[in-house]
Amino acid sequence: MIIGVPKEVKNNENRVALTPSGVHELVRQGHKVVIEKNAGIGSGYSDEEYSMEGAQIVSQAQGWSAELVLKVKEPLEQEFPLMKEGQILFTYLHLAAGLRPLTEALLKKRITAIAYETVEDRQGALPLLAPMSIIAGRMAVHIAAHYLAKPQGGRGVLLAGMPGVHSGKVLIVGAGVVGSNAAKIAVGMNASVYIADINTQRLAYLEDVLPGKKTTIYSTTKTLASVVESADAVIGAALIPGAVAPKLITEEMVKSMKPGSVIVDVAIDQGGCCETSRPTSHADPVFVKHGVTHYCVTNMPGAYPRSSTKGLTNATLPYAIKLAAKGVEQFAKEDAGFAKGINTYQGKLTHKAVAEALKLEKEFVPLIQALSP
Repeated sequence: MIIGVPKEVKNNENRVALTPSGVHELVRQGHKVVIEKNAGIGSGYSDEEYSMEGAQIVSQAQGWSAELVLKVKEPLEQEFPLMKEGQILFTYLHLAAGLRPLTEALLKKRITAIAYETVEDRQGALPLLAPMSIIAGRMAVHIAAHYLAKPQGGRGVLLAGMPGVHSGKVLIVGAGVVGSNAAKIAVGMNASVYIADINTQRLAYLEDVLPGKKTTIYSTTKTLASVVESADAVIGAALIPGAVAPKLITEEMVKSMKPGSVIVDVAIDQGGCCETSRPTSHADPVFVKHGVTHYCVTNMPGAYPRSSTKGLTNATLPYAIKLAAKGVEQFAKEDAGFAKGINTYQGKLTHKAVAEALKLEKEFVPLIQALSP
């Protein structure tokens, strides 16, 4: 199979979908890999490194001409004309976050689009989302600490505190991969950490394994409101796989926060879990609303591309190898978790949560029906 890796064009997106060692594995198994010129430069990988492993360095159009295209982020509008009729696209898509033009383009060109963020393993976890969730969760607290500094418009609260001075208060909404990794960093900073979720098993686990000053709370509107009001930083980490993130932090809650407080909405890829959030970029990462600094960058791990690219390839490469060897149909029949990643298939919208979020219910076709001859 011919596998293409285009250069990412999203603002400050320096990740690349494949490392040179990943190229080596695919070429070793008889596949042809074409890499767009300078695709890996932001992650510290030169064209020469890819060439040495058997890749062919090509133009943007040639990178998009492959049977299977591996990317990091969803295609932007400027890339729509480059997509080829009937090809396979394997990337983060986040279609439910309101990306109707992209969804319609995928359907029109009969693209089989497989979303990293909706592929599941046998335990129902999200193995291709997890590595970037780890990075985003660990970043989130550092970002909150940065924007709490007075020169950045913050309250001037040091999360770590000091002898005789209270540490800062961090509320983490969601105890999944993002939330648990944010909590690790926050307790390591000596912050006073509150973790909210409705999964009592996850709360019990974090209660047991996390050191430091942490409090787990069962998430209700009332309990969230009481903690948000006194929090110095709120980390939005709530997720419904493939669907729009639940709006758990209301605008009224944001209004109750102290001026100079910070919200880092890691869930912004899926629409955000705060009512006042809107997507931002690394070039212009924050805005202030109701006196609260909002950080809502949609590709947070792109800030650390070397680590992110390695972590992403470690997770996606085994799937890419099977996909190239077996094809979509056979792989989907053998692996129900992989099948859940298929958002569109040859002109059919096959992910129900995406269809509901975009009000395209009439376009929805169950994958099993779409795959039938």
